[in-house]
Amino acid sequence: MEKIRASILLNGLAPEGFDAGDAEVSLVTTDSREVRPGCIFVAFPGEKFDGHDFAAKALEAGAFCVVVNHPVEGVPAEKAILCPDSYHAMMVMGANYRSQYHPKMVGVTGSVGKTTTKQMTYAALAGFGETIKTEGNQNNELGMPRTMFRIGNETEYAVVEMGMSHLGEIERLSRCARPDVGIITCIGVSHIGNLGSQENICKAKLEICNGLPEGAPLVLNGDDPFLRKAELPEHVRPVWFSLGDEGADVCALSIQQETDGMSFVLEDQEEGTFMVHIPAMGRHNVANALAAYCAATRLGLNARKVLRGISNFEQTGMRQKMVHSKGVTVIEDCYNANPDSMKAALAMFKEFPCKRRFALLGDMLELGDLSREAHEEVGRQAAESGIDTLITYGEQARRTAVVAAAKGLTTLHANTYREAADALLRLMQPGDALLVKASRGMALEKVLELFYKEQQ
Repeated sequence: MEKIRASILLNGLAPEGFDAGDAEVSLVTTDSREVRPGCIFVAFPGEKFDGHDFAAKALEAGAFCVVVNHPVEGVPAEKAILCPDSYHAMMVMGANYRSQYHPKMVGVTGSVGKTTTKQMTYAALAGFGETIKTEGNQNNELGMPRTMFRIGNETEYAVVEMGMSHLGEIERLSRCARPDVGIITCIGVSHIGNLGSQENICKAKLEICNGLPEGAPLVLNGDDPFLRKAELPEHVRPVWFSLGDEGADVCALSIQQETDGMSFVLEDQEEGTFMVHIPAMGRHNVANALAAYCAATRLGLNARKVLRGISNFEQTGMRQKMVHSKGVTVIEDCYNANPDSMKAALAMFKEFPCKRRFALLGDMLELGDLSREAHEEVGRQAAESGIDTLITYGEQARRTAVVAAAKGLTTLHANTYREAADALLRLMQPGDALLVKASRGMALEKVLELFYKEQQ
């Protein structure tokens, strides 16, 4: 974070008459351990700790002021910014800080593929100048401002991921970040329990348009039926990408899965035709690459150099990370899961070259009333994916195993991480491949820790 006048940072947040003087701020923090002289400390109430309990100590440590939801004993009124919603306070300051800088910014949202598309877009842009991106899962009303605060005088490009679980959230994030280009990867069923329908999810994702300037490119998945029939705002310029539709602005043809990723022919109505290879498996990752390519090239960047960047992108965390362990190939894809990403992963795995295929699948969380149907559908998909043995973990995944078994697939339901690991250790041999996928909350990496440690 570069130094910024407190009066600018607190505009719209500090009460009338608040005297910021000539003070400059170079840190906004929600962690009392990070407090240093001249910073702003924002108190968040939490289940384990309440930041308000540390507000007075933050001032003693030299904080310029504290943002609190209510008056706090030991905190002078002239040093307190009262705001009933700490998230709102962070968003206001994030937007004020961002307004002082002018990097070219890409905003990424969608039900599936946000993080991978963010990574690919970052790889596409990084070769053209100093670039930052959303780190980890900092894609909400707390994480977005933190990303804004990382913009500096040297920042030329930024890629920000925007997540949501309710209507209105993407609009607030987009108005804070004010991206130059928007990407919507697809419309799935994540958070359908909160939003009620995919039509509502589509409306929520399209809120990204509310932060886009006049004439801004909006990169859209032309293979998504909800996006295709959506009514788009007149001020944005749609850029459609597709896997196979040559009428789209950008399309991928002759898609082939290889041992180390995907190869395809990219046809761009504006830039021409290119042969492309990406180090990621599955047709869904070809779509993610097209989205990243569209965003970067519609910023005016050289197409060939953009594709060189995308071809060298790196996955993060446990997203389709390929591990070779004592002759067994493990595809660690256990960072997140929903019906759309599960379907894509199984389609990818069906084409994966190996001796035998095993899958360890866990619960997909936050699906509401759709959960039972969705887990049963995964069972049907697994039975059609060339898998030799399916191992499931989690109460909802039990339904997956029941349906898959009824379709003739060999299944085993594990009640513990230990049971799942023992089954893999007993069954798998060199030359086999394993797909591991579930929602993050299922922590299937704990099974893999046991498996890697005890392999013979």
